[in-house]
Amino acid sequence: MKKFIKIGLLVLPFISYAQTDSLKQSPLEFTAGIQTNHLWRGLIISDKPMVSAMASLSLNKEKSLKLGVWGGTSISNEADGTHYKEINYFLKYEKNNLSIGVWDLYNSRREAYLGANDIYGYAKSRTKHIIDLRTSYQLPEKFPLKIEADVLLYGSADALYNDNGDYDKNKYSTYVELSYPFIKNSTVNLNGFVGSAFVFNGKEGNYSLYGNGENNFQVVNVGVTASKNITVFNKKLPVSMTTMWNPTSKFARIQIATTLF
Repeated sequence: MKKFIKIGLLVLPFISYAQTDSLKQSPLEFTAGIQTNHLWRGLIISDKPMVSAMASLSLNKEKSLKLGVWGGTSISNEADGTHYKEINYFLKYEKNNLSIGVWDLYNSRREAYLGANDIYGYAKSRTKHIIDLRTSYQLPEKFPLKIEADVLLYGSADALYNDNGDYDKNKYSTYVELSYPFIKNSTVNLNGFVGSAFVFNGKEGNYSLYGNGENNFQVVNVGVTASKNITVFNKKLPVSMTTMWNPTSKFARIQIATTLF
């Protein structure tokens, strides 16, 4: 936590927002942020403070179709001696509250489990890449419920193996989440969420990537996110606090995060 605070204090004084009135609009977008840990669909990807960045290129005038990259790295090693580093590529379409995207996820911490470090390796039995189909839809303003459904399409992390240890088939782990803004357009906003997971292909003791392997359908991610803008060095920064419980794996975490620009 001390390292997280120090990095924030060092970076913030150098952040400024240039006037863009005289500049033409760029098809490129770039953001960066810091957070106390990395939580994803009820999983603890890293318990260490981390920095992340995302860049995207709009492929059409409406900016509804984007190609991009997201990356993150923890500030220190994990308890098992590995160091969290991730780089993801994505292509997504967003229009009229509908979002559909395909992500290629690559987490280098899986080197310790697969015994190989090859970002170009896509062999189905050993690849550290995961191909993730992400979809979401935001209902109209009168009832602004957001529905998210994501399916893992490919990757050894989500595969079944036969008795000889050879690749058999993908499990297609699926994550479905409902989220709702209980308080919005206020000094402090509050969003609640609940997420569940299941597989299309599975067998006893080898179910969803997100669960504990005891049952197919499991609730894995329940929580709330409070968010507000704070002023630091005359700049407004969005800050959020997420409290998350995983009822299946029986753990909980708190995350504090901010987007620097």
